[in-house]
Amino acid sequence: MQSWSPDLSSYPGPKYQAIAAALLRDIERGLLSSGDRLPPQRTLADTLSVDLTTVTKAYNEVRKLGLIEGSGSRGSFVRSAAVPPVPEAAVATIETGMNLPPEPVGGSLAGCIREGIAAFLASPAALAKLQYQPSGGALAERAAAAAFLQARGIDAPEDLVLVTSGSQNALHGIVSTALEPGDAVATGAYVYPGFLSVARRYGVEPVAIETDDEGLVPGALKAACRRRRIKAVYVVPTNDNPTASTMQAARRRALAEVASQEGLEIIEDDAYGLLPSVPLSPIACEAPERTWHISSFSKIVSPALRVAYVRVPSARKAWRLAADLHETAIMAPPLSAALVTRWTQDGQLPRLVAEIRDEAVARQQLAREILGGADYSCHPEGYHFWLPLPAGTSPSYLVDTLRPIGLSVVPSDVFAVEPKQAAPALRVSIGGSISRERLARALSMLDALLAHGSRFRKSGIV
Repeated sequence: MQSWSPDLSSYPGPKYQAIAAALLRDIERGLLSSGDRLPPQRTLADTLSVDLTTVTKAYNEVRKLGLIEGSGSRGSFVRSAAVPPVPEAAVATIETGMNLPPEPVGGSLAGCIREGIAAFLASPAALAKLQYQPSGGALAERAAAAAFLQARGIDAPEDLVLVTSGSQNALHGIVSTALEPGDAVATGAYVYPGFLSVARRYGVEPVAIETDDEGLVPGALKAACRRRRIKAVYVVPTNDNPTASTMQAARRRALAEVASQEGLEIIEDDAYGLLPSVPLSPIACEAPERTWHISSFSKIVSPALRVAYVRVPSARKAWRLAADLHETAIMAPPLSAALVTRWTQDGQLPRLVAEIRDEAVARQQLAREILGGADYSCHPEGYHFWLPLPAGTSPSYLVDTLRPIGLSVVPSDVFAVEPKQAAPALRVSIGGSISRERLARALSMLDALLAHGSRFRKSGIV
């Protein structure tokens, strides 16, 4: 295929990196097959209006990864051992950078959805439930939510529990209800981007606090409160996104104690709280009078379930939150809310979560086998990991190279409270619809790139 001419418009950065990334993508997608001859380097350079050295560097990078071979008079060919093609749709679902739960082979989610929808439509009240519902959820849904939270050890009377349209809707409502423009909220240095965008939208200032392998350090939070006025603290206590840290029970108690001493609101985003086979008690169990607890289902079952349960510190704040929720999403999607209610009551939810957990464990083991020499942080039952990179490495190059072949990677500056001060790192997600086989190939590519890390420094020198 000497006519190969890549479209480089979607690849920022140096041209040689863009050419290499496009070549990797087209081999992975099957647009270039085993034995295909690549255009002579000078011909491709003329076609793309770049100099010969640029094409040579691009070909060399892909050759080092073992995907093309040959040189000199023979030209360059796609190797017979190159990655086999996969359907275009399989790649497209991974390139968003979202942290998606893995799809277990033979999982029961689709069947549960079919059965749940059928049962819902067979109900005499189905049409009424498809009308507008109260912003904080219908009474039956709030009762189910309260029972769910109480089963986790949270004191959750129904008047303090709301049903929202997912955790992002809940965060919008909580920040606008609990905080004012100019307020400061303590976080780690790297934070779930959905919270950062909400905080900045409402004029709230995230303040980075020291963290360790369990997350926020209570002593550092207390010291920060001595230096300046802080109104709240935001935490993902289990399998933090992006750092994968998990607060153990003693750390949760210590954090709640500091919050009580300093008069802080706690925003507990427990998106991954049910993933561990032995879940830890939420922080809301320690300080219910000041904790806004969010239990959501998009990360532990499916992103299609835009439903979250929120336990609010007081009835007055619950009324205010319901009013703010109405302004952003009006109500939780009735069909999704009905499905979640059904599954929390009939025992299906633990089974669905267990399927996600088992698949996540298998994928983490696969990652450890392939990236055994890499130093990264993960939760063994989660489906992402945090990968620090050597100083001077360009995370954006690795992102541009890996996303086209199906690996969901996001650079550290996306999560950073201070993006310009972000240390080079990647959040690597190993969930979604990518199969274990394709994931293994993509992780092997990552391993090869890390082995040649000195070639991917910001200087661009090969």
